[in-house]
Amino acid sequence: MAMTERHHPSYGIISRKFVFFLFFMTSILFIMSWFLVLRSTTSSSFIDYNLLPSSKLFSLSDNEISISQPSTRNRENIIDNEEDKEEEKSSIRNSMHCDSDNKEPLKVFMYDLPPEFHFGLLGWKPDGKTVWPDIRKLIPAYLGGLNLQHSIEYWLTLDLLASEFPGIPRAGNAIRVHNPTEADVIFVPFFSSLCYNRYSKVNPHRQKSMNKELQAKLVQYLFAQKEWQKSGGHDHVILAHHPNSMIDARMKLWPATLILADFGRYPHTIANVEKDVIAPYKHVIRTYINDSSTFDSRPILLYFQGAIYRKDGGLARQELFYLLKDEKDVHFSFGSVKKDGIQKATEGMHSSKFCLNIAGDTPSSNRLFDAIASHCVPVIISDAIELPYEDILDYSEFCIFVRTSDSLKENFLLNLIRNVTRDDWTRMWQKLKDVEHFFEFRFPSQEGDAVQMIWKAIANKVPVMKMKIHRSRRYFRTAPPKDKDFSTFHLPAPKNFW
Repeated sequence: MAMTERHHPSYGIISRKFVFFLFFMTSILFIMSWFLVLRSTTSSSFIDYNLLPSSKLFSLSDNEISISQPSTRNRENIIDNEEDKEEEKSSIRNSMHCDSDNKEPLKVFMYDLPPEFHFGLLGWKPDGKTVWPDIRKLIPAYLGGLNLQHSIEYWLTLDLLASEFPGIPRAGNAIRVHNPTEADVIFVPFFSSLCYNRYSKVNPHRQKSMNKELQAKLVQYLFAQKEWQKSGGHDHVILAHHPNSMIDARMKLWPATLILADFGRYPHTIANVEKDVIAPYKHVIRTYINDSSTFDSRPILLYFQGAIYRKDGGLARQELFYLLKDEKDVHFSFGSVKKDGIQKATEGMHSSKFCLNIAGDTPSSNRLFDAIASHCVPVIISDAIELPYEDILDYSEFCIFVRTSDSLKENFLLNLIRNVTRDDWTRMWQKLKDVEHFFEFRFPSQEGDAVQMIWKAIANKVPVMKMKIHRSRRYFRTAPPKDKDFSTFHLPAPKNFW
């Protein structure tokens, strides 16, 4: 009895181990059977490489790959794959190039304004009833000196006229159309900057200046046009590059897209970066052709020559003058275009590593674009400046930006400039050479020059123009009858204009 009681627990232990073993083996068999079932019902690969752009990149089998010692066959396969990659990259580049080539040009309807608004301001007189010069025979010359810096209106108008003559070789980002219903934008060819520069003074025999008279005539002309009445001016393009040009008409023509140098003398409700286009100045100094200069071959560290005593945001100029005028490797002096001023500025910028671009009466100045043409790294001190094509160009790659408040701290600016290494300067100098063509005005225009870049910038505004036109038509059907009469239609300026 005692023996039976001693051996009974061992039988219980053996029995429990046996049951646990059976349960474990059954579970393993169950899991394996489900694994086999799932594998038989799924694809052997998670990726169908035949659907990939270049299936050859994945065509090597496991037996053909040897990481430690590749065979000759493997090396050939790797070379083939590298060639395939290059071919694919080349194909992508060609595809992008073709897409660019096949892009539809901007269709521009240009008003046939009387010559007094454009080439007549340059002394050109029409022959007969024509309002435009035959540019295949004669191109009226523009004025020289500082007049050139705001000559954007001249170059864009010439380019549109040239688009009608297949024999004139030019880039084709914009073409003139004679049916306004086919046009993307309506172009107003008023040489407003030239008009301000030449005709803003009051003639003793007139009550108003010719500049004011032409602005009033232009407003009257545009309001009478069906194209303006139909869109409220939202699809119109008006040039007002000189900060003082169109100073009267802008209050009535503000719905149009304005081509400006900056927004310094405009409230945000009249001109802003969402609606309008910032265009470059035309540089007046000579382009540095075949520039092989180096960091050491340009002896002047920092260069500025121009008007020193300015108002508004330009007060920093005189403060900087007193801070920098006695520095040995800094040229900071008064200068103008009179006598040989442009020649001296050309020689000075071509001999300088860095060129100051300080805000004047307005945030922008032509000095920035003179510096770019000189491959002199611009140092921009203008907190409110807007720059052309900034959606395409990263100016920080070839310019140095300094806040006005920082620039006026003692030694801040010079310490910053002197800490730019030779390699960094050389990299920015090379970038200036790469981008300078974006700021060149030419006739006939060339792909990637300033004329074509401005047309592209205008083209980018077309969707915004269309949206504004569509939104303005929302309640047209329910408007009172007098509001549907567009014979004298214009949008009032925003209440906070002043």
